Amino acid sequence: MAGEKFNAVTLIRKKRDKGTLTSDEIRFLIRSYTEDSLPDYQMSAFLMACYLNGLNTEEAAALTKSMLHSGIVLDLNEVPGLKVDKHSTGGVGDKLSLILAPIVAACGVPVPMISGRGLGHTGGTLDKLESIPGFTVDMTLDRYREILKKHHLVLAGQTEDIAPADKRLYALRDVTATVESIPLIAGSIMSKKLAEGIDALVLDVKFGSGAFMKNKENATELARTLVNIGEEFGKETIAYLTNMDQPLGYAVGNWLEVRESIDALQGDGPEDVMEITHLLAGTMIYLGDKADSVDEGVRLSRQAVSDGSAMEKWIDIVKEQGGDAGMIMQPESYKKADYIGNVTAQSNGYITEMDTFALGMVAVELGAGRREKDDSVDPAAGFMLHKKTGDTVKQGETIAVLHTNKKNMLDAAGTSLLEAITINDSKPAPKKLITHRIDKKGVHEYAD
Repeated sequence: MAGEKFNAVTLIRKKRDKGTLTSDEIRFLIRSYTEDSLPDYQMSAFLMACYLNGLNTEEAAALTKSMLHSGIVLDLNEVPGLKVDKHSTGGVGDKLSLILAPIVAACGVPVPMISGRGLGHTGGTLDKLESIPGFTVDMTLDRYREILKKHHLVLAGQTEDIAPADKRLYALRDVTATVESIPLIAGSIMSKKLAEGIDALVLDVKFGSGAFMKNKENATELARTLVNIGEEFGKETIAYLTNMDQPLGYAVGNWLEVRESIDALQGDGPEDVMEITHLLAGTMIYLGDKADSVDEGVRLSRQAVSDGSAMEKWIDIVKEQGGDAGMIMQPESYKKADYIGNVTAQSNGYITEMDTFALGMVAVELGAGRREKDDSVDPAAGFMLHKKTGDTVKQGETIAVLHTNKKNMLDAAGTSLLEAITINDSKPAPKKLITHRIDKKGVHEYAD
């Protein structure tokens, strides 16, 4: 039991009045809530106080530690080598985990990846993996360790034993308007990642119209908080800020993104996808002590694609986790959606802007995502972009191809997609894809 060492009302008042809580006080609140001795209404008041007044680095680390130790923290010492994972704050068309995980594992760095499902406009890695027939992400922790030891890679879903306090707190934040708190977001992310038993972590923190953080300033603050928490736990942590003002790659939707990932592993991936993939993978290889620098890690990442070892690793893990490897080797045999339709440009010009959030919601309407956490997803649904920001378009030219199994959805989704894309006469200035690196030494402008 949590005991009665502290008074919950006193602690809520302290945070309400902009005081700083000790690690023992935070641990008391989280443990009491997990053990059902602190009611929802008091935890809601505490979360709102945190939302309004923030948490300093020590408080955020204490919150993370309390959520982390509310469940099992995996011990992966029996797996040789430094274990390194990657986390993205989410976006539209973000299939990077499917590409970089086999790359990094092929380079000898163990990747213990526990991922989530999509909700709202962002896709989830688990949904993409489960679009592969037979692929299972549910497993015991013993099986998790076994696969990681055998292949240097495992792709699993969060179990009930991993950071259960975070699961409860997130559900409460969702209904109390306290989701958009940087220290609470950071604690949620890091408690799950640290529970994996990792030694180091690479973060892809996105900003822009399709990201959770809409501007670079908030994304920078989140990245700094995440890095500081990681370093507080003795885990080397490096974050990059990346632009999500348009979808990543051309494919949006679960199987469509798997298909694009296969192309990427065969050396034919979209330029933006591969630029970020190789940087993140190279950083993971460096943190995993298989390269002397990030640049060398990037070189090894490119080599793993060009020599076929990353694709071989991908096929191995698909087989190991019950997936149909034949579908990976012959993706054209996958059953297509019943309704496929072109969306064409209504005028001549340049694509100057994309409302990436709105495009993500088009994918949801087609069946590729969820509005509520219990919604089912259609693995074949989504769309393929033929044009992106900066491209020229002519009236009547195909901008995107929609895929859905929902009858009569093509016209409405096509209209929504066109409304999300701006066409003007002048070509827009290109935007930098990767803008900053954040590590324990601070924030650094990223130079290509």
